[in-house]
Amino acid sequence: MRLDPDERGAHRQHPRSDRVATPTRWLLAGGRPAARWLVRRRYDVRVHHPERFPATGPVVLAANHIGLVDGPLMALFAPRPVHALTKIEMFASPLGGAFLRLAGQVPLDRFRVDPGAVRTAVRVLREGGVVGVFPEGTRGGGELRTFRRGAAYLAMVTGAPVVPLTFVGSRVPGGASGSLPPKGDRIDLVVGTPIPVTLHSWPRTAEQVGALSALLHGRMREELAAALSETGRELPGPLPEIELAKESDD
Repeated sequence: MRLDPDERGAHRQHPRSDRVATPTRWLLAGGRPAARWLVRRRYDVRVHHPERFPATGPVVLAANHIGLVDGPLMALFAPRPVHALTKIEMFASPLGGAFLRLAGQVPLDRFRVDPGAVRTAVRVLREGGVVGVFPEGTRGGGELRTFRRGAAYLAMVTGAPVVPLTFVGSRVPGGASGSLPPKGDRIDLVVGTPIPVTLHSWPRTAEQVGALSALLHGRMREELAAALSETGRELPGPLPEIELAKESDD
């Protein structure tokens, strides 16, 4: 991919993103219509307010996380193709890992600082793409009780707005973290109002990132409540007790 001078300059800013490759995009973009058709043969997937999604420019798409299919649904049904930060364990299978890479997903080690994943996500944003994150860091009840700082950092580094996305119905109440909804179930994806973020040049302090993260957390909790009210639905509640001890591994 040939970059214009402005993009080349942006990639050299801290954190530098000129030394990582742009994730593959051809399957991510070209395969989505057929994949959406297949998924809709099994589930009643409804995307609410796609018009809220910015038509161009960088976007950090931040979603609650309740079920196994949230990541694939984000990649397939978001109004624009998404490069989602995906736990590195999902790439362990040679076949599955190859597919995820062809689909443009970015492997992330959640248990240590992963500068490669961060720089790849920053590169996507600096080139005007969309990066998907799950700030809770793991599947659960989806209430956004926890909120990691990655979304705030990526937005602050690139000036990308943060678009909240709420999942409802991708896990049934009492269902295990790896379970699938029954065939024919309705799954709602509610696009929230974009939250503008001002680009902060280096150096960026932990206090600045923390303050923005707290703001995003509050706004996303508001969008979550609005989505539940609009759809008339409820979240599935906590994972079964047998899974709570290993929740951080999901």
